Amino acid sequence: MWALVESNSITKTFNRPKGFTLGDIQYPASIFTLWSKAEKEAIGLYEIINDSTNIKDQAYYTNGAESFTWDSSARTVTKSFASATAKTLADLKTNHKSTINLQAATNLAPTDWMVIRAQEGGTALPSDIKTKRAAVRTKANAMCVQIDAASDVDALAALYVYNDADPAVRPLGELPTV
Repeated sequence: MWALVESNSITKTFNRPKGFTLGDIQYPASIFTLWSKAEKEAIGLYEIINDSTNIKDQAYYTNGAESFTWDSSARTVTKSFASATAKTLADLKTNHKSTINLQAATNLAPTDWMVIRAQEGGTALPSDIKTKRAAVRTKANAMCVQIDAASDVDALAALYVYNDADPAVRPLGELPTV
């Protein structure tokens, strides 16, 4: 990204190379890639520095509005964001548990026909299949309990992150397959 600075004010930003007019001169998009940094800065075109201090994971937060700042003494343009706002914890928990339950149902589906056959008086369900199906349900239930126990959005997000510093802390992981 680049910003055009005129009279110590940002007048335009560019997400991608694009031709533009400055004064009476028409500049082609190729200057973004062909000109040196010094040549671009000589006409007021500066590469934008991203300040990601306030950016948070969009799965859990709504990031604040972006803004651009010109620092005339450092001769830099910085893109920053207003503080992020956490999404509603109850909604996040509901969505995460729904995802876990859908994964469990998907993992159980290939052997559902065996359960139906056994219930309708056909061949008994093989014990290894019964054990694997129970493991899927047990793991899904345990994962949902962990999600319910999350006290805030950060605690919920932490359930999905492996912590090298503390091997006892494990992410929720994956459901077993049947």
